[in-house]
Amino acid sequence: MESLPKCETLVLETQGPVLHITINRPQSRNAMSLQMVDELAAIFTQIESDPNVRAVVIRGTGGHFCAGGDIKDMAGARNQEAEEGTADPFYRLNRAFGAMIQQVNESSKVVIAVTEGAVMGGGFGLACVSDVAIAGPTAKFGMPETSLGILPAQIAPFVVERIGLTQARRLALLGLRVDAKEACALGIVHQAAASDVELEDMLAHTLERIRNCAPNATAQTKALLHRVGHEPMSGLLDSAAEMFAAAVRGSEGTEGTMAFMQKRPPAWADTK
Repeated sequence: MESLPKCETLVLETQGPVLHITINRPQSRNAMSLQMVDELAAIFTQIESDPNVRAVVIRGTGGHFCAGGDIKDMAGARNQEAEEGTADPFYRLNRAFGAMIQQVNESSKVVIAVTEGAVMGGGFGLACVSDVAIAGPTAKFGMPETSLGILPAQIAPFVVERIGLTQARRLALLGLRVDAKEACALGIVHQAAASDVELEDMLAHTLERIRNCAPNATAQTKALLHRVGHEPMSGLLDSAAEMFAAAVRGSEGTEGTMAFMQKRPPAWADTK
């Protein structure tokens, strides 16, 4: 694994093919600062070209995932004057967050969100772009922006993609907060743990399943899924067939077939 950038708002730890990112701003319930946005963007940029990283686990310290945007950054933007020919400071702040969320959403790596405590605003958006989301018993999810007189501008499109327009309307327009059980029923998260022990067991099982799946095939499958609804179906299926043929003839397809015939784990499943 390549050397990772130094971070002040995040704690990074590698365990085999898995990069663990812990949001580390407990004094603000891990509120998302512009610095955190920049650090997350830098990490995902770097690991995109690192074949040794197959999965990323994002969680928070101090019992919370992420309580939303940092009020200090908002106050700082309010005190800035937009110079002629430059974008409004609030626009730049908001759009930087959206670019990072889109980057995480489109990452070729499998992204797992382990959510506990406050999962609000930007934290809610981050959970909604994960490939697998697991909620602990204390997790509370919400889009409180409208109750603060602002918009969930950058996360709303991803929330709609996650749970559909009807449910996104209800959450966003009423500024609701829901617990882990309801978040699971809505499809915000995939699993809701009844205890901290069960939460860790769910994470361990998820990571084990990732190790059993071929990394290149997984990345290509994720990219294919993202294309659904954005391209005409006939052309998409033509492209998918080409991808399938290349995969069958490729090294992973060959190894997977041989491993199945020989009743052994494939080579990629041995990585710890």
